[in-house]
Amino acid sequence: MSERRDDIGFGNITLIQDTEQFCYGVDAVLLADFAAKFVLNASSDCKNVADLGTNNGVVALILSALTDAENIVGVEVQKAAYELACRNVKENSLETRVGMVNCDVLEISEKFNAGSFDLVVCNPPYSAKGTSRLNDGDALTIARHETTAELKDFVSAAAYLLNDKGSLCMVHRPSRLADLICSCREHLIEPRQIQFVSPKIDKKPNIMLLACKKNGGRELKFSDPLAVYNAKGEYTDEIQRIYRRKD
Repeated sequence: MSERRDDIGFGNITLIQDTEQFCYGVDAVLLADFAAKFVLNASSDCKNVADLGTNNGVVALILSALTDAENIVGVEVQKAAYELACRNVKENSLETRVGMVNCDVLEISEKFNAGSFDLVVCNPPYSAKGTSRLNDGDALTIARHETTAELKDFVSAAAYLLNDKGSLCMVHRPSRLADLICSCREHLIEPRQIQFVSPKIDKKPNIMLLACKKNGGRELKFSDPLAVYNAKGEYTDEIQRIYRRKD
């Protein structure tokens, strides 16, 4: 294991990362910010939050800074990632608000009561199962590809966890939009807001953020698109604001 400690901001959060395994990217930060804004704008309760596929716990930790959630639970199938997430919780003295559970999303009903969360966030593996030959036991493979669970399994787990009118916020690739919306509606989770993110202003989007409501009404709103980098290769003003580096 090769570790480093990063000061990621958001109330001086320190994140321990294993550079040989998964290291968080801009998509994790975008998801946390998007989810926090969605529940705030919707005047939704956000006391109990579940983060499915938390890995090193980065989204859960950022949400502890961006929301008033009293109970944030990260769910992670990989033992090493789960243990690292636990260390990150302790490193930031957040044991009273943030906890971690080592289990597969396929086993979610064995660990939690149905309808016990106001908000579920999820940054699932992006690559669909069966799209390439993989080493199923590799940590990066599990983080990036559907090996232990598929997209529909994450949505099903979220549907089980959410209370009535609870919110689901996910980050994924735009190419999986149809799969995601179909799966959400199958589980009575209605898409309510979507935002596309491009690597640069003149490029096609490679990230999408989707917010849904369990048993919500059918009205999908489109947020203004985001670009991560400007023409100079620097973070755009909006990304700087999301990272809390600019007012």
